Amino acid sequence: MKREIELKDYIRNIPDFPKPGILFRDITTLLKDKKAFKLAVNKLAAKYKNKKIDLVVAVEARGFILGGALAHKLGAGFIPVRKKGKLPYKTESVTYELEYGIDTLEMHRDAINPDARVLIVDDLLATGGTVKAVCELVKKLGGKIVGIAFLIELTDLKGIEKLKGFDVFSLIKF
Repeated sequence: MKREIELKDYIRNIPDFPKPGILFRDITTLLKDKKAFKLAVNKLAAKYKNKKIDLVVAVEARGFILGGALAHKLGAGFIPVRKKGKLPYKTESVTYELEYGIDTLEMHRDAINPDARVLIVDDLLATGGTVKAVCELVKKLGGKIVGIAFLIELTDLKGIEKLKGFDVFSLIKF
């Protein structure tokens, strides 16, 4: 019998990037493998296929890769969340704290109709600050967050604690 692909095996570990002491989990090795990428998208889609998702909201840049593929697979629309000043139309924004400062994320004001069923997608759950900010944006625009999906969760960083009350799913855990 054929063994299923172990997605964890397709994540490259890069020590001391972007700074000493950090072990970077590189997803590009998974993305370039057509079988692993397809399996990851299919597994994420299977989790949400019966949730009647209207929109997939994803964070730049790697979140876009998964979010676009997942939106296509689920028959949903796709909404990009970008850093400040990158979107061309009127935006709603939220500023949040990072480990080393603050950042601002934006979404078009007309991106989400009230009561739209939203799935938030990103490549990695670390400390949870970015996706918590995305949740605030979705709520500001009246969307209903059905779930939050990640390719990878770094469990030691306890980012899931910032997402209490949400249905959070991570395909790979380190």
